[in-house]
Amino acid sequence: MPRPASARDTLLNAAVDLIRQNGFTATSVDDLCRHAGVTKGAFFHHFPTKEALGIAAADHWTDTTGAFFADAPYHAPADPLDRVRAYLKMRRDMMDGPLPAFTCYLGTTVQECFGSAPALRDACQSSIASHAETLESDIDAAIRMYPPVRPVDAAGLALHFQAVIQGAFVLAKAWDDPATARASMDHLIAYVDLLFPAAGS
Repeated sequence: MPRPASARDTLLNAAVDLIRQNGFTATSVDDLCRHAGVTKGAFFHHFPTKEALGIAAADHWTDTTGAFFADAPYHAPADPLDRVRAYLKMRRDMMDGPLPAFTCYLGTTVQECFGSAPALRDACQSSIASHAETLESDIDAAIRMYPPVRPVDAAGLALHFQAVIQGAFVLAKAWDDPATARASMDHLIAYVDLLFPAAGS
């Protein structure tokens, strides 16, 4: 039988939910406690400040999404470029439904707090970078198998993927329409196809 979630875990989940919906600044400690169903005493027992919760939530996001992506089906193809394409197509297909359900806790938080909360910014940066690093081996193998039409390194291209994904989330929010995000991903997928034309020959 699964162990009930602790107050700390419930607060971390509440932070991810509410901050993706309302932003970091607009989410108060009272909001978090109400959503998590815990007292303020419980909050401050686990986290001295809202920023401390935000940092812990970035780590929680890393663990949760890391497990999801590690088990995702885009790893199945034998060809590394097919794995890269499958990753991008999966990210595109995930961009559907209510915006808070598919947008990123990290991107939402860092856009607000990059100047005012450096430790929180650094936690978000670390999480984004760690996910990008999981793509580097497939990209590097694709580069070696299908020489690209212009010089590119695996680490830089992996970060470019994240830049487009985070930017797509911003467009979806600005237009209040997930279709704008998916269109950006289609352009990214087309760019990868142009970068590795030998794969289609």
